[in-house]
Amino acid sequence: MGGPLNPEVVESLPLPSRGYKVHYFPDAIVQGTQVPRGFGVRCTKAGLKSFVLNYRLRGREHRFTIGRWPDWSCVAAVREARELRRRVDSGENPLDDRAPDPSTKTVAKLLDDFCDRYVLENLRSAAAIKSAFERLVKPQIGKVGIYDLRRSHVAKMLDAIEDGCGPVMADRTRAYVRKALSWYAQRDDQFNLNAAIVKVAPRANPKERARTRILTDEEIRVLWPLLDHAGTFGALVKVLLLTAQRRDEVAHMSRKEIGPDKIWLIPATRYKTKIANAVPLSKAALDIIDAQPDGCDYVFASSIGTPFTAFGKNKAVLDNAMEKELRQRGVELPNWTLHDLRRTAKTLMTRAGVRPDLSERVLGHVIGGVEGTYDRHSYETEKRDALEKLAGIILHIGSSA
Repeated sequence: MGGPLNPEVVESLPLPSRGYKVHYFPDAIVQGTQVPRGFGVRCTKAGLKSFVLNYRLRGREHRFTIGRWPDWSCVAAVREARELRRRVDSGENPLDDRAPDPSTKTVAKLLDDFCDRYVLENLRSAAAIKSAFERLVKPQIGKVGIYDLRRSHVAKMLDAIEDGCGPVMADRTRAYVRKALSWYAQRDDQFNLNAAIVKVAPRANPKERARTRILTDEEIRVLWPLLDHAGTFGALVKVLLLTAQRRDEVAHMSRKEIGPDKIWLIPATRYKTKIANAVPLSKAALDIIDAQPDGCDYVFASSIGTPFTAFGKNKAVLDNAMEKELRQRGVELPNWTLHDLRRTAKTLMTRAGVRPDLSERVLGHVIGGVEGTYDRHSYETEKRDALEKLAGIILHIGSSA
């Protein structure tokens, strides 16, 4: 025997802690008749409640939003749901009557809104997310209407990213897009999140993500002179290795962050640990920084004055040049990433006699235990010495025949 569906029941429905939740009433009775299958109330974290009808048509799931409660009464909503169910059973799709304006509801606009309203204020990875959207997502599916977006669009895009940038980047982009679509789904009752989300396992094996790759001396010997002919990208890569910092931290380096004492202070707002990191720049790093055009505050700026982001294309050109040179020496080049330079720098500092705790501080890692709690020394002198030793060994390797 079915239970009742009335205003008191709808009023008492619990709100989810995040996103939204649909409460179904498979046994509810309204005006003496069981409600149609798929009828429910969609509750959002913000407290909005809407009557919906979920249905499957020609192998695809759909959700029709009937209207918000209490603008719609339970009786009126169920009556509308019965009519919708009748149309579905006859082969019609009620959502066809709600064709959106594709000029105002595109994936590109959704991503822009997501970045402006959420990412830039809440996520420390804002630069990486926005870059992925601009480089990898918008060119593939940016013009697709948000109501037309399907899993096939997203899957094809991820295939292209995996082929061009690897499975890890495909997984990251998948997570970024999923978060953006979930964010939008909380703001649009008509948007069918399930139709657009790709529910597949990550493409990269998590165990393989714990990389141990460092560049060998032979690879550095080939890499270093090639960077002299790679423009802004080449200079940026050199500073990556000379400072042992992360890619986006170096790409967003600004001249105002470098003090008169030649210490680059990376602010906590854009550092992974949320703790500012002071990096005493070696003479070799300063020479490269001083040689960059000073048209804007960003040291490694794009042609339009924004932080450098053209990593994929430039890295591919660099890899081809390295492979060609190493092949002539009878050496194969295993896959490597720019983040491997950070691990390489740590290893080279150890070889140069730098204590492990000092190189950890250079990398900006949080020091744990009693030492991290009670030792408040800045270590600026020791870090400067460590980075000068790092520069010395890099330049020695890079200049050797």
